[in-house]
Amino acid sequence: MHQLHHGDALSLLSTLDAGSVDAVITDPPYNSGGRTMSERTNTSARRKYVSSDAQHTLADFGGDSRDQRSYTHWLALILAECLRVSREGAAALVFADWRQLPATSDALQAAGWTWRGVVVWHKLIARPRRGGFSQNTEYLLWGSNGPVLADRNPVCLPGLVSGSQPRGDARHHITQKPVDVMRQLVQICPPGGTVLDPFAGAGTTGVAALTEGRHFVGVELSEHYHDIASQRLSESDTADPGGED
Repeated sequence: MHQLHHGDALSLLSTLDAGSVDAVITDPPYNSGGRTMSERTNTSARRKYVSSDAQHTLADFGGDSRDQRSYTHWLALILAECLRVSREGAAALVFADWRQLPATSDALQAAGWTWRGVVVWHKLIARPRRGGFSQNTEYLLWGSNGPVLADRNPVCLPGLVSGSQPRGDARHHITQKPVDVMRQLVQICPPGGTVLDPFAGAGTTGVAALTEGRHFVGVELSEHYHDIASQRLSESDTADPGGED
């Protein structure tokens, strides 16, 4: 079962019932990708996150032009609403790149979550960097709403997940995460529980949650990506749990 809302996350999260979800797994707009404030705030998401030689024509998305201080404050407000909506013991997993790792940790803790650690996403396909290190990792900061209630969901999950961004017809969003990676991450939610994603994008978190026998609640601001996510989630909701996307 899934619900997908169209609109601003901060506004819509306030309409959800308190204590109604078991995990928050989300990939917010990083508001990153530039060396200077001007580059971060005046450049489109597509120019920041898509290589100039990319062959696809995937749509741009908004909400990615905040400076560092406003990004931290805004994300803290979002995550505070997510905390209110979450049950005691619920987990939060929030994606970040290397630039926004400190800001994201500040926002997570300011929102009231107990910070538990960092999970590394290893991207198997990444361009080499001559004279330095390849940027082939992104990160998930994970926290909990109060104590970790291990008896409720006694899983032992790795701190490193690997997978490449989808290509060709399988790619629906500029910054889409791999379904196989997300299927590993949704294990943090107890079987039959509900996963919340306030930045649903093309719906990959929801596809993974439904495939793994969880429920899903998502919010997406872009009408274009909301329509794509709606179709993908409807297809996954009719498939057998545990099947492939």
